[in-house]
Amino acid sequence: MQLVSHPPSPALSPFVESIWRFRGRLGHAYERVLPTGTMQILVNLHQDEMRVYRGEGAALVQRLRGAIVCGARTNYVEIDTDEQRDIVGINFRPGGAFPFFAAPSDATTDTYVELDALWGHTGALLRERLLAAADTEAILHAFEATLFAQATRPLELDPAVAFAVSSFARGLGVTEVTDQLGMTPARFIRHFSKIVGLTPKRFARVLRFHRVLDVASQGRRIDWARVAVECGYFDQAHLIHEFREFSGTSPKAYRPRSHLDRTHVPLVAREIFTIPATAGPPH
Repeated sequence: MQLVSHPPSPALSPFVESIWRFRGRLGHAYERVLPTGTMQILVNLHQDEMRVYRGEGAALVQRLRGAIVCGARTNYVEIDTDEQRDIVGINFRPGGAFPFFAAPSDATTDTYVELDALWGHTGALLRERLLAAADTEAILHAFEATLFAQATRPLELDPAVAFAVSSFARGLGVTEVTDQLGMTPARFIRHFSKIVGLTPKRFARVLRFHRVLDVASQGRRIDWARVAVECGYFDQAHLIHEFREFSGTSPKAYRPRSHLDRTHVPLVAREIFTIPATAGPPH
């Protein structure tokens, strides 16, 4: 298994977290992918298809062609790991996808959309262009160049959204952030949702959930009542309820692929072997 990550150019780094390619097979048939609150572009080089599953027994709920946009999500989904044995992706920062699509980010919230529906002819041909590249480095550079060429808005961070994202990461509440920005609640919700893809409250909830994942993925005994207070929940019951909503499991039953891959949870084991901490696509 191999994961190669390409740092974005300085012009794109405020918007893009990473550009990467994963090749290999995992030891389980399905994975549950937990929400991050950010958007992605994924291109399947193994086959021209992407399948999305959800629920008991990993029921197929969506079948798409091999180049897709993943909207910002607050729900979990399941993926077929065998299908995704050669996949490239762009992970955006919060609100980072906004300059590259004509549609507002909340048009794709909690959905997967075929790339040609948003990029037209360029999206339809992207997979073939990447397959024609000579090697991984050429694939990732071609992917980055395509993204750069698709910018439909100035490559400038929105100051209100940047302030809000930073404030939520520090645990500030939505009301406090709204007051500091001097915006009405309705205006702030519309503005933030358009750029990030989630409402401020939903985005802040996902960040809070990830603070719990940081603790839960360390594999040690945990005082959940204390963690609940430290992460901003009303109590332990509130933490457990929200954890189950976002992950489909309880904090105690949560077993990620690794501490570094804490948003990927293996579901069905084919065989037992140790997976390197760096293996696997960072969805």
